[in-house]
Amino acid sequence: MPAEDEHTHPHPHDDPHNPLPDTRRAVRIGIGGPVGSGKTALVAALCRAMSEDLRVAVVTNDIYTTEDADFLLRNGVLPAERIRAVETGCCPHTAIRDDISANLDAIEELEESLGPLDVILVESGGDNLTATFSRGLVDRQIFVVDVAGGDKVPRKGGPGVTSADLLVINKTDLAPLVGADLGVMQRDAAARRGDLPTVFLSLVEDRAAKPVQEWIRGLVP
Repeated sequence: MPAEDEHTHPHPHDDPHNPLPDTRRAVRIGIGGPVGSGKTALVAALCRAMSEDLRVAVVTNDIYTTEDADFLLRNGVLPAERIRAVETGCCPHTAIRDDISANLDAIEELEESLGPLDVILVESGGDNLTATFSRGLVDRQIFVVDVAGGDKVPRKGGPGVTSADLLVINKTDLAPLVGADLGVMQRDAAARRGDLPTVFLSLVEDRAAKPVQEWIRGLVP
């Protein structure tokens, strides 16, 4: 029996799946991060901004509910037929890295029912700093943290922070209220990530999530 605090899931860098083939299809973007970091609000903002001129669809992941998909539907960011909800029934990172079959099925259903798409956003359920997506599921990964967790979060690292293709430090408008130093976060993120990009975001001040939107648009053929 493993010790109570022993992590029995595969190591985050052990991806059991082959990378997606380099064919003409929708770009798949994984969006992960801790609970409450603002992933669903970011997905909503991206859908509103990009669906004006791109063909966008979304797959959400929750353990036992469809809460994130319901939020997107209530806010009318996309027609209902462009949103699929996956109930993972397990740790969120299992469904985006280890057993990705339910997400692949949801993506296949979207592509079959909607025809050609430009972007598919796959939102993970709330997880910790080890959350990473399989390259058999997505082409690029965005990892979202927020300043409410303190300016030490980038310094803590973890595969989500250090290896994501884009790190989003969210809710910057809260920094003065929680005593977070954005300069420290920027310095520590650069030290952890090297040349990988980091953007700072406040959806209160930028409802279109412009820096994230521009990064995604740069990936669309």
